[in-house]
Amino acid sequence: MALDHEGKWQAIIGCDAAYDGSFFYGVKTTGIFCRPSCKSKSPKREHILFFDTAEQACACGLRPCKRCRPDLLEFQPQKEMAEKIKKVYDHFFADRNRLREELAKLSLSHNRITQLFYKQYGKTPVEYLNALRIEMAKELLADTQDSILHIALLCGFNSLSTFYDMFKRLTDTSPGGYRQAFVRREVDL
Repeated sequence: MALDHEGKWQAIIGCDAAYDGSFFYGVKTTGIFCRPSCKSKSPKREHILFFDTAEQACACGLRPCKRCRPDLLEFQPQKEMAEKIKKVYDHFFADRNRLREELAKLSLSHNRITQLFYKQYGKTPVEYLNALRIEMAKELLADTQDSILHIALLCGFNSLSTFYDMFKRLTDTSPGGYRQAFVRREVDL
């Protein structure tokens, strides 16, 4: 059942996301159009125009709201930010200084980064970073003869004891034990 103007107005003042995509509304005085769920200040009712599509609103000379982005099929700013955070972690996990610099460029607090990342990926940034570091360590232990201390530092650990503790926790073996087991597997093949 299609909404009448009163139903659409109620959806707008209630910021009802259930109607996103069903219709769009434009505000004559600002020249902007929005989704029904837009959290911007509610306009005066007499300044509202209703549209079935975003294209119709654009054709009337209205521009998309920068807050609710009605011109995009899907707008999930928190998901997008979590993905940016993950890319920073993926690229700079082994270099703590560069990691800190790149995260600072996102202009988010440490707590906000943790919240966004956990909501999107179900683990804290520390858990994710440690897993990345241990995976790199496993590769280096298997493919190089570098010292365990050198590998720990290359992977972004600040101390050998932290590296040993984390490696044992995530793999149920020590770095030296992992290397020996890997060498034995190679010999048996």
